[in-house]
Amino acid sequence: MEKLNFPKYNLQIKNIENKKYIFEPIRKKWLLCTPEEWVRVNCINYIIHTKGYPPSLIRVEHQIDVYGLKKRFDLLVYNFNLLPFILIECKSPFVKINQKVFDQIVQYNLKLKCPYLMITNGLNHYVCSVNQNEKKIEFVDSVPIYSKEK
Repeated sequence: MEKLNFPKYNLQIKNIENKKYIFEPIRKKWLLCTPEEWVRVNCINYIIHTKGYPPSLIRVEHQIDVYGLKKRFDLLVYNFNLLPFILIECKSPFVKINQKVFDQIVQYNLKLKCPYLMITNGLNHYVCSVNQNEKKIEFVDSVPIYSKEK
């Protein structure tokens, strides 16, 4: 698989009939290791092992309704108070992150109102802080480390 710009994690991978499968730790199931799934599982491990969020606060590929349209986000991380905190959009390493991807995550966040957004293709990571009251988005270095505070 493509080398990504995440720390190296001990990921579970197996071959079945000449196809690679990767174990996704939140839903606890083996998934075909597509390029996007490779990024998503690495990102999940980043959120758990590097940023310290408990797996129980992470939701994977869940459908939401945005102005009557059914959409599906990649990852949603809740804070200690169980409020949506970080919305993450994962793309294949072969997908260029452009304005369309930013528009997609901002559209999803109209519903979720997360204070942090992260877009990654595994090679490039973009993190934004969102001020809902002032309707401002600013780039920041990384998502916050897990805290049991607000």
